[in-house]
Amino acid sequence: MKQSIREKLELLTRRLAELDREFAAEGAARDMGAFRALGRERAEIEPVVALYDDFRRAEADRESAREMLADPEMRELAESELEAGDARLAQLESELQRALLPRDPSDARNLYLEIRAGTGGDEAALFAGDLLRMYARYAERQRWKVEIVSSNPSDLGGYKEVIARVVGSEAYSKLKFESGGHRVQRVPVTETQGRIHTSACTVAVMPEADEVEEVSINPADLRIDTFRASGAGGQHINKTDSAVRITHLLTGIVVECQDDRSQHRNRAQAMSVLAARIHDAQLREQQAREAATRKSLVGSGDRSERIRTYNFPQGRITDHRINLTLYKLDMVMDGELDELIDALTQEHQSDLLAALAGD
Repeated sequence: MKQSIREKLELLTRRLAELDREFAAEGAARDMGAFRALGRERAEIEPVVALYDDFRRAEADRESAREMLADPEMRELAESELEAGDARLAQLESELQRALLPRDPSDARNLYLEIRAGTGGDEAALFAGDLLRMYARYAERQRWKVEIVSSNPSDLGGYKEVIARVVGSEAYSKLKFESGGHRVQRVPVTETQGRIHTSACTVAVMPEADEVEEVSINPADLRIDTFRASGAGGQHINKTDSAVRITHLLTGIVVECQDDRSQHRNRAQAMSVLAARIHDAQLREQQAREAATRKSLVGSGDRSERIRTYNFPQGRITDHRINLTLYKLDMVMDGELDELIDALTQEHQSDLLAALAGD
């Protein structure tokens, strides 16, 4: 084990002892906010320290086996124990390295999924609808809930733009690498000569802020417009100003919500999406600063970055960030994303492990 990693583990061991003393101190629960913060910190540290204790015990066992080598009668047993001990230490070291990886504080959050049709007109809008269905089917498999927040359907089906809220355990941790440009190659339904066209959509995955108040938004920086909703919804939806458009003047971010008949609910949804977009912009600014020091192997997350190609004639899907090609496009479009998501997560962890080893 690298000395730098061992030093981090020793530091965590001492910190756990300090936390235990603070918990045992008289009046520790007087400030419940601080008490809960200590509890969260302890819950994060304790499993890592327990693993390190196992590692040190395994080291001691291996040293005892090495001392037994000097005894001819015990040599065969000692060699067997040394081999088992080396394997155990390698396993524990790998587990410790992963336990030390920094956890994205947004991983456990719900998310907003935005899909926008790009190059390709009606075919791009149809593909946006296909992508929404793909993510919705994946969410079903995860037992997550998907609700449409805002949509702008195209004339031939699909969406020019659609925003969905995804609610579920570890939702953001699973889908956070989906942001970027998605390209499709196929024969459009409107193509009479069988030619393959290339279209594109952009996907944005943004963690939901715990509360709108978590993101600092000055009401003076907002312009809020109400208007009559368009599209399906019957007579009522077109006779009242239920749709809401919020413009954040500082950033130019515009959010529209009109899918609900209640202006109040549309406004609340729009504020929630706005908070998520501002939070996402702040995250990306931070990631850009970090990327100047260390380039992420799973891409920058830039919306314009082409991350994946869906080739329907060949039944092929390729993720360009990790050079992974799968010939199971139908299964992926039906929501079987685990193989792609697991590969992206492993690549990200490898990047973090390399940085940890280099510290």
